[in-house]
Amino acid sequence: MVEAKAKLCCPECGSERLYKDGLRYLKEGCTVQRRLCRNCGYRFSEPKVSLNVSMKLRKTLNSGPNLLDGSVVNCDFSVQERSDDLTLPFSEDVASHKLTVIGKPLNSFPSYNSKRQVCAQKDAKNLATSKTAQKQAAGATKLDVETVKGKTVEFLWYLKKQGYAKDVVEHRFEAIKRLISLGADLWNPESIKETLAKQTDWKDGYKLQMVYSYENFLAMEGLTWQRPRYKQKSRLPFIPTEQEIDQLIAGVGKKLGTFLQGLKDTGVDPGELMKLRWIDINIETRKVSITPVKGHDPRVLKVSREFLRRLETLPRQSEYIFTNQDSMTCNFWGTRRRLARKLNNPRLKAITFTTLRHWKGTMEYHRTRSLMHVKAFLGHKNIQNTIIYVHLEALLFDEGNDEFHVTVAKNVKEASNLVKVGFQYVTGEYDDGGKIFRKRK
Repeated sequence: MVEAKAKLCCPECGSERLYKDGLRYLKEGCTVQRRLCRNCGYRFSEPKVSLNVSMKLRKTLNSGPNLLDGSVVNCDFSVQERSDDLTLPFSEDVASHKLTVIGKPLNSFPSYNSKRQVCAQKDAKNLATSKTAQKQAAGATKLDVETVKGKTVEFLWYLKKQGYAKDVVEHRFEAIKRLISLGADLWNPESIKETLAKQTDWKDGYKLQMVYSYENFLAMEGLTWQRPRYKQKSRLPFIPTEQEIDQLIAGVGKKLGTFLQGLKDTGVDPGELMKLRWIDINIETRKVSITPVKGHDPRVLKVSREFLRRLETLPRQSEYIFTNQDSMTCNFWGTRRRLARKLNNPRLKAITFTTLRHWKGTMEYHRTRSLMHVKAFLGHKNIQNTIIYVHLEALLFDEGNDEFHVTVAKNVKEASNLVKVGFQYVTGEYDDGGKIFRKRK
């Protein structure tokens, strides 16, 4: 009799948690299901049948043409276990792990070595072992990629723990990712130097920022290197005319135009204006409270009525007026390029968000001739950062053609009021008791 098929399990560990892993095509033209153990990873084929031969046979055997009608008498079909060290002969079928005595010469149910894979040659390689090695090699490459990604996340957290500002953390994190994308080996300083040297279109200032970012990574890893000699080249920033700025503000969309108008009025850093909240605006006094970035001082600045009028047209979807600076920057670049082509003015393409800050600082110094006023207006902590506007003002304005408003103060109160609105003291008291003040037109 033929018993019902037993529950399938792994011949190595006995686990019943199995995957189907393709088919094995036999020489006879049929197929056998292959299985993969989820517990130990062993791969094997299902047995074709399971036999339990137990019968009583006649004492006489027929031979010749009537063999099919004959019977086998008193044969022992006990199951004997086959040695695990046998080499598989050609065309053996992987089926049962046990072999009957009568079945052995029939080559129907041979056992197989659990550490070998069926192959046509006796000295063939173990394919299962080879496939496992290939998977391990592929896994090693993936592990390296995952390790690098993990290090970049660790670097991001390291910068935050060191107390760097949010924008500095983002810039240095992106710098490390940029070096990785260029094929640099973060654990090989010479590879970093070679990568930077190949970037001929990068300015030395940008390379220096990359160096600072990589030095933070080395500090995290407890490593050192000899820094390449890159220096920030000082140069005067581009200053557009007020007409060119107004052309940009008029040519962009509603929200971006409001952002540019705010930069023109206040001269703040773009990151500071991005942090501007609705509650930071005092409509009655036309003043805004500025939250500083990059180590600037907090300050309160006056804005124009045009800026307030534009704000009234914006929806209040968040506590912040402006969101997503990256999207606004991309929009600005595209609009700026189209306006430069439409107005036939390539100077417009040189204007950035920070350009408006430089323009405002230059105009403030031209109006007041006071470095301390410009320093406080722009939020500088070091006056050395403010001196650049002295050079810009001298470059843009011809001292010989200046025109002034001139007035006379007859007492201390009048003189104080004139100074508050930007007038400068010129000369001493005359016979009528007045003092002369002037202010640029």
